[in-house]
Amino acid sequence: MEWSTTGTISQVPRYAAVDIGSNSVRMLTADVLPSGKFEVLASQREVTRLGESVFRAGEISAQASDFVCSMLTRMGAEFRKLDPMGVRAVATAAVRDASNQREFLARASDALGAPVEIVSGQEEARLIHLGVEAVWPHPDQRIMIVDVGGGSAEIIVAEDGHVVEAVSKPLGAVRLTGLFLKADPPEPGDITRLDDYIEERLAPVVRRIGVKPCARAIATSSTAAALVCAVNRIPRVRRDDADRLRAPLAQVRKLYKDLCRRDTAGRVKVPGIGPRRAQIIVPGIAVLLQCMERFHLPSLYYSTAGVREGLIADLAARRVGAERTQLTQDTRREVERMASKFQVPLRRARHVAGLARVLFESLRSLHGLAPGWGRLLEAAAYLFDTGHFVSDTGHHKHSEYLVANSDLPGFTGRERTLIAVLCRFHRKALPSARHTTFQQLPADDRRALLFLIPLLRLADALDRGHEQRITSITCQVGASAIEIRLQSAQSADLEVWAAQRTADAFAAVYQKSLAASQA
Repeated sequence: MEWSTTGTISQVPRYAAVDIGSNSVRMLTADVLPSGKFEVLASQREVTRLGESVFRAGEISAQASDFVCSMLTRMGAEFRKLDPMGVRAVATAAVRDASNQREFLARASDALGAPVEIVSGQEEARLIHLGVEAVWPHPDQRIMIVDVGGGSAEIIVAEDGHVVEAVSKPLGAVRLTGLFLKADPPEPGDITRLDDYIEERLAPVVRRIGVKPCARAIATSSTAAALVCAVNRIPRVRRDDADRLRAPLAQVRKLYKDLCRRDTAGRVKVPGIGPRRAQIIVPGIAVLLQCMERFHLPSLYYSTAGVREGLIADLAARRVGAERTQLTQDTRREVERMASKFQVPLRRARHVAGLARVLFESLRSLHGLAPGWGRLLEAAAYLFDTGHFVSDTGHHKHSEYLVANSDLPGFTGRERTLIAVLCRFHRKALPSARHTTFQQLPADDRRALLFLIPLLRLADALDRGHEQRITSITCQVGASAIEIRLQSAQSADLEVWAAQRTADAFAAVYQKSLAASQA
């Protein structure tokens, strides 16, 4: 199914996600393929240090707010160009802790052009897990995920693809840098106090989760990226090459000791560590190292996934925007008004429209059409018989004329034309070169209509007797054939026969044979 509101055809749902973290703001826009994988269309990240003023003074400074909102304005403009089906934007630890969070959320939402919500540490952990599972599934294993952000660290244990433990602690790299590291390079006493603080905060987490072996421990976020890049000597500009590479415990210990001795300029010389990351890398790696030691993790693997990917996966799992495949209450009222005006029996029209919706949803892996096309198919299912009001002879042509030339509030002129063309081809020949109205449409519209015409014909056929005998249908999609199983308390022989009569048109478009039978 497609989840775009444009006139073009996309094969998959499209979503945008924004993660307003304590250290950076990230945006991701992606198509979610039928396999569940993401096709990234736009990705942006900007270091903001939003948490610095919060962890120091308890509120988001005016300067930080201005900068973040300017980034959100830019990111919102970018994802709106791609017309995502749904958008979710979240703020994490820094905004959770800010005394002026309400004012910031209002500004941020206005700048982004979409609501911004604060998520709890537990929800943040859930989203991180969703993101990792979306891009690197572990359906049959026990794994641990450690995400060290700017304001908090999330520790997640999952088994068979489901979270069994999730803990959020205020152990973010920006927060800890402000609390403990005053000198550059850090004083040994400050490092000791940092390590002791982390150990104290992790102790109850270790008692709660235990040290049961995991098939894999995965670290996410930029701190983890820098760590794995440094261990594997991958330049920062090739950071994505570190995805799924590992950092063994011994090398993490060695790197931590080395970084603690260096000043910021010296840390920048380490492969994979940029100038901004160098300022906060020591506490970030300290948290990762102690997690490895306390949970007996021999190595950490890096994953590029995180909250953004989790937001996309969450939107897709909840099928946000799927309601756009159907008529709204207002538009349904308008098509029913028109159907009644031309004496179409509403009971049958509603039944056929319902069948058309099921077919559209059930075969979305084949047609890959935008949800808006489902809405137009439903409207056509109400209106394709309006032409009988003029004449039974050639009524499909009369239906096209009536729809094309009637006022239909809630639909654009283009949409009304497309509904009219669907009505025209609900019977008789499929569109060909001699059908000028069809041929004058844009190529994407013609392609979409070709996918919808067999569905409208099949929905009509499944109420051939005009008695609404079919109570439900199921579609089984095979490699070369589609089987439609009909549920009915009465004999459905007539509907089975009528459905089979649509098989040639169906095969011509979908390149699959069609078989119908009563269950």
